[in-house]
Amino acid sequence: MSETGTPWMDPWVRSVLRCPVTGAELVDAVGPDGEPELHSTDAQRPLAYPVRDGIPVLLEPEARAL
Repeated sequence: MSETGTPWMDPWVRSVLRCPVTGAELVDAVGPDGEPELHSTDAQRPLAYPVRDGIPVLLEPEARAL
């Protein structure tokens, strides 16, 4: 498990990821299906990005609105 509590991502990778739509910081979360996600911290346009096989999918068409 990484220092951030995320078993699937190294801390240095986690620290540089940003929402590709808004540029906001991304935080660890769990989706409605129980799978890991990254949530944008942008209050105006909160988005959730899936993590598949340990890889964040940071593509706008793959994101869901929060």
